[in-house]
Amino acid sequence: QLQLVESGGGAVQPGGSLRLSCELLGRTYGRYCMGWFRQAPGKEREGVAAIDHDGNTTYGDSVKGRFTISQEIAEKTLYLQLNSLKPDDTAIYYCAAGASGGRWDDVSQYKYWGQGTQVTVSS
Repeated sequence: QLQLVESGGGAVQPGGSLRLSCELLGRTYGRYCMGWFRQAPGKEREGVAAIDHDGNTTYGDSVKGRFTISQEIAEKTLYLQLNSLKPDDTAIYYCAAGASGGRWDDVSQYKYWGQGTQVTVSS
């Protein structure tokens, strides 16, 4: 069984930065494709970024150039650096782990999910 524990959310002003972390507890980290998703009130959960076993990354169009996904396999930790934050980035952010091969932003491809961490961008 794999457990994901997120941290690092908070409230920032527009233009600010945050770094989210997701610690994996359980099975070997490298066996999974890892992703970050977010869900704003009244909206569907959407893919933010993903990273595979080899470190290849993919980003949603709305965050390209502003967010960076990374991993420290030895530490079994996934990160998401959020820069140039906008009010539209306000959401609960979730990390997820799943098997490779499907669409990176398809929630059904991910078997394990964290509890979520709130990010609020407001002046």
